[in-house]
Amino acid sequence: MSFTERNAGGIFVTPFADPIEQTIRATVRAMNEAWTKGNPDDPSHFFPSGQCGDQRDGSPRLESKDACIAGWKGFCEAARIHRREEIDPVIHGFGDSAAAAYDFVVSFDRNGKTLHSSGRDTFFLVKDGERWWAVAGHFPPYPALSA
Repeated sequence: MSFTERNAGGIFVTPFADPIEQTIRATVRAMNEAWTKGNPDDPSHFFPSGQCGDQRDGSPRLESKDACIAGWKGFCEAARIHRREEIDPVIHGFGDSAAAAYDFVVSFDRNGKTLHSSGRDTFFLVKDGERWWAVAGHFPPYPALSA
């Protein structure tokens, strides 16, 4: 499985210049690599117990760290990811809180079919001591284009 990061023009993204933004980006990237590379329990190290997230398929919001981990774990058990890209990552810091977002594309096999998905992931993070925690996430897909 490949995991790349690029801007909308296809150019590999250079690291953020600000050290705080670099740390936040590294946190989000490590969290995503953990679940996409087959160990969906690893992202638990990035969420406090009260984390919540909205699901891509419109299912009810996940209201806990355990529910989020179970969702990723269920996906990983049912799918084999071939390719995942994060495009145009952006981070806005506000003291001990930050918003991190990026567009994504992913290709995976599930139920004998190869599927492709794209959308935008957004995380809200807070800093506790030296550590950044993902306390909320929103993961909407792009709307389907009509012919």
